[in-house]
Amino acid sequence: MRFDLITLFPEVFTPLLTSGVTRRAFESAQVDVRLNQLRDFSDGQYRRVDDRPFGGGPGMVLMAEPLRRCIEDVLEQRGRPAPVVLFSPAGQVLTQNAVAQWAQSDGAILICGRYEGIDQRFIDLYVDQQISLGDFVLSGGEIAAMALLDAVARLQPGVLNDAQSHQQDSFGSQLDGLLDCQHYTRPQSWGGTPVPQVLMSGKHAEIERWRREQSLALTARLRPDLIRQARQSGRLGPLDEAFLAKHAQAEANVVQSGDQPQA
Repeated sequence: MRFDLITLFPEVFTPLLTSGVTRRAFESAQVDVRLNQLRDFSDGQYRRVDDRPFGGGPGMVLMAEPLRRCIEDVLEQRGRPAPVVLFSPAGQVLTQNAVAQWAQSDGAILICGRYEGIDQRFIDLYVDQQISLGDFVLSGGEIAAMALLDAVARLQPGVLNDAQSHQQDSFGSQLDGLLDCQHYTRPQSWGGTPVPQVLMSGKHAEIERWRREQSLALTARLRPDLIRQARQSGRLGPLDEAFLAKHAQAEANVVQSGDQPQA
């Protein structure tokens, strides 16, 4: 797959492309990343790509023409159409399901916006999809683009040391979209707190059930929306529902006990 990035700061991608386990995907071109400097497609000595917004107001707006030239050049290099993605607060929030779909795709053209935004006329003409990382604002789309590239790269065959690792991540299919459970490593006791005994038992079925229940409890407490989604899609079994009911009652008892005056 190939991702062409349109950015004013191509240099910020160097650490992502050359560091960590995911660099395997980039160095092997499993995820082929091409960086395009937007200023190379501007006019004049100062290679200006932005201007003040019509109607007044703070900040600057990226102009449509340099973006048009750049994207047309990229499309010519690719030799065939590709989806054009803009990272924007107006976009759909990126999810693991969406990442999995991108990981199976042929790639895209990723536009990293800056300043107050991009001339809407360019968006209307060229952009197929907008993606957001959440309800907050960054200085530009580069960090969002890196997040997508990293998430896609780690799903490629042979990139992670354990091929099954990503399947057991939070939001993954093996966890039915739930949060992953807690994890522990050596030493067996740290700061006076031991590792849960079940993890030392060697009883694999009990360990798997413990991990599932911890995942359910953690998700119910921190992301109840994921529990609702898993329930609606039929991914919670009878044992899951029984545990959740017991867990909810235990939580309610703790709250009720906390409301009572201390003796």
